[in-house]
Amino acid sequence: MTLENFETLLKKYADLMIHKGIAVKEGDYVLLNANINQAPLARLITEAAYQAGAAYVKVNWSDDALSRLNYTYRSLENLQEVPQYLIDEGHYFVEKRAKRISLVSRDPNALKGIDPNKINASNRAFSNALEEVRNATQSNKVSWLVVAGASQEWAALVFPDKSPEDQIDALWDQIFKTTRIYEADPIKAWEEHENRLNEKAAFLNDHQFDALHYTGPGTDLTIGLPKNHIWESAGSTNEKGEVFIANMPTEEVFTAPDSRRADGYISASKPLAHGGVVIDGMKFTFKDGKVVEASASEGEETLIKLIEENEGSASLGEVALVPHQSPISQSGIIFFNTLFDENASNHIALGQAYASSVQGGTQMTQEELAQAGLNRSNVHVDFMVGNAEMNVDGITEDGQRIPIFRNGEWAI
Repeated sequence: MTLENFETLLKKYADLMIHKGIAVKEGDYVLLNANINQAPLARLITEAAYQAGAAYVKVNWSDDALSRLNYTYRSLENLQEVPQYLIDEGHYFVEKRAKRISLVSRDPNALKGIDPNKINASNRAFSNALEEVRNATQSNKVSWLVVAGASQEWAALVFPDKSPEDQIDALWDQIFKTTRIYEADPIKAWEEHENRLNEKAAFLNDHQFDALHYTGPGTDLTIGLPKNHIWESAGSTNEKGEVFIANMPTEEVFTAPDSRRADGYISASKPLAHGGVVIDGMKFTFKDGKVVEASASEGEETLIKLIEENEGSASLGEVALVPHQSPISQSGIIFFNTLFDENASNHIALGQAYASSVQGGTQMTQEELAQAGLNRSNVHVDFMVGNAEMNVDGITEDGQRIPIFRNGEWAI
């Protein structure tokens, strides 16, 4: 590692996660999910959390090589077994309202060549078994944060023309830039960024559009919006009224669509790394809210299984607006990581909608959310659709059309 002041920057990053990302308070429980290649950063996060007053910090480790071995040698049936102790642990930390950090750094191609049936079946089994945990995070009962750490395998995919040492430096540099770590006061910089995004969300909330119409290369799609929907930006609020940042970086303003109303076709503008496989060249056709046709130039089998074998995965759960001139987009880098690539582009998601995206949603039952039009699913997978030629119009209930995006940029 030759990046100047790296240790200082890494500590600033850990402090930002704890003090701004999940805003740890005295007596909080913290749950950190991290790959073993991020052990130095995980230690700094743990120390920062305890210094902020955390009562207990639990770290759950993962390893790409071990994951691949498990998928290779375990049977399809065995991979669908979810140990009770994992379910009990999930329930325990929900009861404790543990604040959660997911530190992502996996190799986007870690499971390339593995039977997609095994990957999808295992993911589905764990998602169903840990439904209470999933619902707690997606209804913001707990504070949660997704951040990234650079790994050699991931860096090599993003910067293939650099030397191994320069690859890892370049990826860390981008992580620090996009999370505002180079600012003298990253927390203040994030607060200013929140305010800018909140202005866009306020405009959209005031207008309460009935639908959005997307047009651009390979795209002509109308997506309905539920009544009393809420556009959110960088900051979210947990059930205690504490503000947290769900994603760092983030450039989006987002809400839930009406899962019963989507008609037309749309093309992805960037590849998607999902389940250890890169999927590229995606195209979707929707009718009455559901995907009726999907294709991809790479990873198509994984995409089709995602849609066909998961409850609610053929309908939409999120629409998010991101200007083409966002810092991540202007870098010109494809990160092969949704946390970054979705903040370079307008994106939509198949699967579960966030309960906070409709008024009173966090207090609704799963059945009430579905009745309000919010998709219920055991997955949530974003794919990027924005580009410099995309236009988005807001359509009011009386049919008036108001420009929201023109040529990939905000028009409001």
